[in-house]
Amino acid sequence: MYKQLTLELTNNPEPSPQTITHPTGYSGWYRLHKYWGKKPHEPLALAIQQLTQENDIILDPFVGSGIAARESRLRNRRFIGIDINPIATELTKLLISPPDYPLIRQAFLSLEKTLKPQINQTYQLNDGRIASHYLWQNNQLRQIWLSGNRSTSRLELPPTPEDLKLIDTFSTYQSQTIRPPKFFANSRINATPQLSLSDLITGRAQHNLDLIINQINQLPQAAQPAMKLCLTAASGQMTKMVFAVTGRGKTNGNPAKKIEVGSWVIGYWRPPLHFEVNVWNCFERRVIKLLNAIKNGDPLQGSTISETLDQFYQNNAECSIICAPCQAELKKLPEKSINLIITDPPHSDRIPYLELSELWNSILGIEPNFDSEIVISNAKERAKTATLYNQTMSAFFADCSSILRDDGFLVLIYNARQQKSWAFIKQLIDGSEPSSTLNYLGQFPCNYSARSVVQDNRKGSLKHDIALVFGNPNANLNKISQLKTIHGWSDTFPH
Repeated sequence: MYKQLTLELTNNPEPSPQTITHPTGYSGWYRLHKYWGKKPHEPLALAIQQLTQENDIILDPFVGSGIAARESRLRNRRFIGIDINPIATELTKLLISPPDYPLIRQAFLSLEKTLKPQINQTYQLNDGRIASHYLWQNNQLRQIWLSGNRSTSRLELPPTPEDLKLIDTFSTYQSQTIRPPKFFANSRINATPQLSLSDLITGRAQHNLDLIINQINQLPQAAQPAMKLCLTAASGQMTKMVFAVTGRGKTNGNPAKKIEVGSWVIGYWRPPLHFEVNVWNCFERRVIKLLNAIKNGDPLQGSTISETLDQFYQNNAECSIICAPCQAELKKLPEKSINLIITDPPHSDRIPYLELSELWNSILGIEPNFDSEIVISNAKERAKTATLYNQTMSAFFADCSSILRDDGFLVLIYNARQQKSWAFIKQLIDGSEPSSTLNYLGQFPCNYSARSVVQDNRKGSLKHDIALVFGNPNANLNKISQLKTIHGWSDTFPH
């Protein structure tokens, strides 16, 4: 295993202070799923490499998209990941224990043979051709598109009465396999308690999703998790939230007349001008991404994942991924057992992960624990206030102090626009949090590796996160020497 891991790392640039400043865009595994708030892998990799040794135990209590988990395992560190979000833990398991290529390829070929003709029939025109996109203006169908190829451009057709009749056959269809999603009154993400799956996904798309889910459930058990994650990753493009891009180029004075396909950005905004996309095409593209990621093998393939913390410690296991509130799970960890805690915790009201992930979790059929999520939510009925957030995060730091070894480190990747959201960190740094033994060592900018539509267009938007580095009293400060050479490193409190 060690030789295999070393081989993969030699094929990728070693993390360095320079790669932190100019992180690459998401590629490979990190492009597979559009999980919210992904961080670039370079700062995580560098911190893991500099602050730990092989077989050390690394903990991420908010494991999210699983990047810290994969970077840790690629460097032969043992890893514990915790997250309250079911889609997060399922995605992390996939990243640190990828499936076998022949298994997934055979599973996909089986689905393709059975499902592609059935699904395409629901998008079939009078002449037998298969539509790829439907352009809607509110509830009125404006155009039907047929995809082009390298030698031909797409074909845009006006809808016929037969097209409208076909669509009408699915007008009242409601999914039989997707759990009814739960929404709160949150204007920031365009959600209300009355919002339903049919508000987001057409009856035709729900019908086709049911076909795929039912067929995935007939696959070998080992292939099902990966295929369901591909479906969730593709699901955003199957919704009414795929906006139509118009007037691109207008900033240079020459707006383009051509309409382009946008994507599901964030929240549950249903734009008046939007697309309905062929469900099979969306799913197929995502599975192909997975197949490309595992085609040449993966050094973490076949890794075992312990189901509980007891199993992890008793069996000297490589990793454990747990779907639960970290507030409860941290108290189960043995004292002084963790070498490094590296995490991207909830950034107050920046991303309410469970609310935003509800579509994905509904497709998985898993009920999330909304009550225990650490967040400041604009949904008042959740009673997730700034005071409660800071209290919970202060308790989190106290637990971290207890489970970290005396020479352990904590790296917190964080940012927030409002000063009140920094209160728990400020208390730790100025010594007013007596239950913590952690010392503040410094911070460096954690630049984004991709542009964000949401952040770039928001007033007072944040252009990067901040990695805050803490150490317990006996931490070897020589280990942070590389981190100190990162451009923008400072030992002062962030302003």
